[in-house]
This record gives sequence, C-alpha cells and structure tokens, in this order.
Amino acid sequence: MTHKIDDHDCDNKKLTYRHAVSEDAAMIAGLVNSAYRGDSSRQGWTTEANLLEGARINTDGVHQLIAADDTVILLCSRGQDVIGCVQLQKTVGGAYLGMFVVSPLEQGNGIGKEFMSAAETLVQQLWGAHKMWMTVITVRSELIAFYERRGYVRTGRYKPFPVDAEDHIFLVENLQFEELEKILS
Repeated sequence: MTHKIDDHDCDNKKLTYRHAVSEDAAMIAGLVNSAYRGDSSRQGWTTEANLLEGARINTDGVHQLIAADDTVILLCSRGQDVIGCVQLQKTVGGAYLGMFVVSPLEQGNGIGKEFMSAAETLVQQLWGAHKMWMTVITVRSELIAFYERRGYVRTGRYKPFPVDAEDHIFLVENLQFEELEKILS
C-alpha cells in the first residue's frame, strides 16, 4: 500500500520517499551500519563508534522488520540514491521511530529534519498515530538535542541497553536508553 507523502526540497534537490521491500534489506543494513558504527560513521555526527563496535543490524534483521506486521521501513532518496531510512512501528496510542539514519556524507544538510517530518506525517496517515516515541542512548546528548529541536521531549523513562547482543563490543560501560516522545499535531 502506498501513502502520499509530500516530497521536500532540501539543498535544492528533491527528496522522495518510499516503503522498503525485501530486496532493499542488504542496502538498508549497509546504510544503517555506515551511519552508526565503524570508521565510515565518523564522517557524520550520528556515530556510535566511540561507544560500541560491531554491526548495528544485519540483513536478516532488516528482512524481519520489513516482513513484520504494523511496521514500515521508510526510505529517503535524492535522485536514484537512497540516503536515509527509518523504521516505523504501530504501537498502542502511537508509533515507534527507530533506526533513523541519514547517510554520513549527507548529514548536516537539513535532510534529517525533513525526513523526520515525512515519517511523522506517514504514521498519522497510515495508523492515525497521535504520538511518536523513540529510544536514544542517554550519553548521546547531541542526538537528544537534535530530537528536542524537532519537538521531542525526554520522558525520564529508561531502558537498559541489551547486553546479550553478540554483535556488540562495548567500549563504555552502563549504556542505557531514554525514551523521548512527541505529540503529533
């Protein structure tokens, strides 16, 4: 099912959006990992490379998300290039936003702001969501500040970071998530 999301001009180049399909899984895993982990992630400001090593997600994990009920992975493209993705999941009373990524080489150009707005519009159209929420690693103050500028508020609700994840090598101790949420208008 396709839902109309307004295209946006960002840096004078139009951004377009579409739902991911199974054939996109490997590309999405590569994009997510390039933005959060390893040396490539250091080219942008969303890197977690100083906190964790290892893959953030693998192709099988992306396939599972694409196939999941009440879940959409929204892709953001400029021209033929996919430069962003976000996982959106219907929840009771709202929607969860996860795996929000803009390519490290494209960060700082206003794309994240426009892409987040498109994601919020989609969950309102698709599920009638009135609230969006997410979890952010608490030591990521610059990322939390970005979300706060987009209208998200800190809830004071915390969740432990999964320590049993085989793919993660922790470079700092006691990582945890804080929930942020936004009432959608």
